[in-house]
Amino acid sequence: MPVTSIRPAHPALIALGAVGAAGAAAAVWGFGIERYLFTVREVTASALAPGSAPIRVLHISDAHMAPWQHRKQDWLASLAQLEPDLIVNTGDNLGHRDGLAGIRRAFDSFAGIPGVFVHGSNDVNAPSPRNPFRYFMAPSKGHQAAPLLDTAAMDSYFTDELGWADLNNTTASFEIAGNPIDLFGVSDAHRGWDRFDLLLPQVDALKPWDARTSVIGVTHAPYQRVLSSFVDIGADVILGGHTHGGQVCLPGFGALVANCDIPLDQAKGLSTWSSEGRTVPLNVSAGCGHSIYAPVRFACRPEATLLTLTARD
Repeated sequence: MPVTSIRPAHPALIALGAVGAAGAAAAVWGFGIERYLFTVREVTASALAPGSAPIRVLHISDAHMAPWQHRKQDWLASLAQLEPDLIVNTGDNLGHRDGLAGIRRAFDSFAGIPGVFVHGSNDVNAPSPRNPFRYFMAPSKGHQAAPLLDTAAMDSYFTDELGWADLNNTTASFEIAGNPIDLFGVSDAHRGWDRFDLLLPQVDALKPWDARTSVIGVTHAPYQRVLSSFVDIGADVILGGHTHGGQVCLPGFGALVANCDIPLDQAKGLSTWSSEGRTVPLNVSAGCGHSIYAPVRFACRPEATLLTLTARD
C-alpha cells in the first residue's frame, strides 16, 4: 500500500491563520458584544469646599443616540435609580436626525433632578461616514456639508422639560444637598466653539466666591487650553467627554487616540489637571455611544460615571 506523506503547514501560514482568527474574534467582540456592555464607573474625588456634604454626580456623555438603540435607551433610563444629586451631560447626545426621540426615552426618568449640559458637535451636525484610520493621524475635522440637526428642540427638552441648565459659554448656580454650587462651561472646543470672551465676564460676576461655594467646570472636548483655563479661573473639579476613551483600545495599554490633545493616559477616567500651581480632579467620560458609522468598542466599555464629590480637607 502506498504511503502518502503529509507536509506540515508552513509556520508563516499558521501564524497568519492565527492572526486572522484572533482578528475575527476581536471583531465579533467589538461589533457584537462589548458595545452593549454598558457599565457604571463609580469614583470619588475631594473637590468640594471644606465642610460640604458629599454630592453624587451622574456624568453622562457621548450617547450619539439613534432612535433604534433601545438597549442603550433603557440602560440610560435605569440610571435614575442611582438617585444622583446632579447630572452633568457633556454633549454629543444626538447621533441621527431623529435622535431626540431616543434621547427622550432615555432621559425622561431624569426629570426633576438638577442637571447641566454643553454641546458637542454632534448635537449640531449629523454624523457622516469617514475613514476611521484618519483618527490615528490627527484629530477629526468637521464636514462643512454635514446636515444640521434640530439643536433647538433638544435644548428646549433639556431646559423646559427636564429643568437642566444650558452651560454653553455661560454659568449656572445651584444649591445641591445644602451646598452652594457654581458651574461654568463652554461649547465644543473641538470645533472652536469655546468662547472664553463670553464666559469670563460671567465668571467674574460670580466672584469672589464664598468660602462655602464649590465650582465645577464642564466641557465637551477636554483640550489642554480649556482644562488649564478652567483651573486658572477657579474650577474645583472638571468634567469632560468627547474622547470615547479611545473607543478601540489596546488591552494593557489603553487608548491609542483621543481625538484631541489630552494625554492618552487621561483619555478616560479620573485623574488630575494642574495649572499655575493649582491641581484639581478631572473626570473624562469614555461615553456610552458611538457614531452609527463606527459601531464598535474594544477594551473600552460604554459607560456613565457616578462621581461622588467630597469636601477637601
